[in-house]
Amino acid sequence: MAPVHALDDYYLAITLLITIAYQLFFFSIAFSLKFDKLTDFAGGTNFVVLAIITLAFSGTQNARQIVVSLFMMAWGARLSGFLLFRIIKTGKDDRFDDKRDKFFPFLGFWVFQMFWVWTVSLPVTILNSPNVTKFDQPAFGTGRDIAGVILWSIGFIAESVSDVQKYIFRSKPENKGKVCDVGFFTWSRHPNYFGEIIMQFAIFMIAVSPTAYGYVTGQAFNAQYAAILGPFFLTLLLMFVSGLTLQERPGAKKRYESGNHWESFKKYTERTSILIPLPPQLYAHMPTILKRTIFLEFPIYVFDPAKHSDKKTHDDNAAESGEAGQGRESREQLNGN
Repeated sequence: MAPVHALDDYYLAITLLITIAYQLFFFSIAFSLKFDKLTDFAGGTNFVVLAIITLAFSGTQNARQIVVSLFMMAWGARLSGFLLFRIIKTGKDDRFDDKRDKFFPFLGFWVFQMFWVWTVSLPVTILNSPNVTKFDQPAFGTGRDIAGVILWSIGFIAESVSDVQKYIFRSKPENKGKVCDVGFFTWSRHPNYFGEIIMQFAIFMIAVSPTAYGYVTGQAFNAQYAAILGPFFLTLLLMFVSGLTLQERPGAKKRYESGNHWESFKKYTERTSILIPLPPQLYAHMPTILKRTIFLEFPIYVFDPAKHSDKKTHDDNAAESGEAGQGRESREQLNGN
């Protein structure tokens, strides 16, 4: 069966247009009805749609195309299903409290979601495109393929299981406000992010095999390697935009200022790796310089009450009271009292 040639032979334009139309459709519902429940569902299922369409358009599907497409579908379907289930239980998404009634700020989120979906899908999109499938392909089962399947499986288990573990922990009334330090969260503060990142790099590792083994040449060679933008973008997003930066220091600040299990949270962060799973016994005794560099707990994530808290401590208040008292005594002495 001949491949479908749609706008360009890398499927970049057609997948972008489909993504824009798909997201705008759900945006119109969400904005009109002030309805939060479809936002993350629209993002996750968009990955499924792009993988199905590009695989179908490719004409001749080999095992590698099927595997990476199914991996992307499984990830997108699980993620969207879990997030839909969670938002149905919670009722609304606090992220949109300051945007829900404002057209352009709310639309801005959806535009960013369009870019996220389209970019992260690049390894699958390009592998399924006519400019890559026209070349001979190495049989599925190379070292890269096997390593990619193993990594993807580890990532899928880490993300899906940790999502369930945290949901169950937070669903119990006796755990309200407590630090989730059960299951995978014993070894990593964000095992779901870790799983998501290695899944996308695993998909890229498998998808780029035809080029890595010398079967694909020319511009298609460059296009396949350029698709690494997908997993890199996801990693930067989770580490510096919407993931760790919104949870680590802000979360610690909120706990400290409200007195919500601050001491237990502080001890938890001292013994638990921020992203890469490590035994807590090892991480607790690791030199700070290694934590802040190799193991990714960068200073932008670290909360220092003296620098970042708006709440004055008892000692600060006492010091200020003492200084104020000394000031009054000095004025009284000058006035001859």
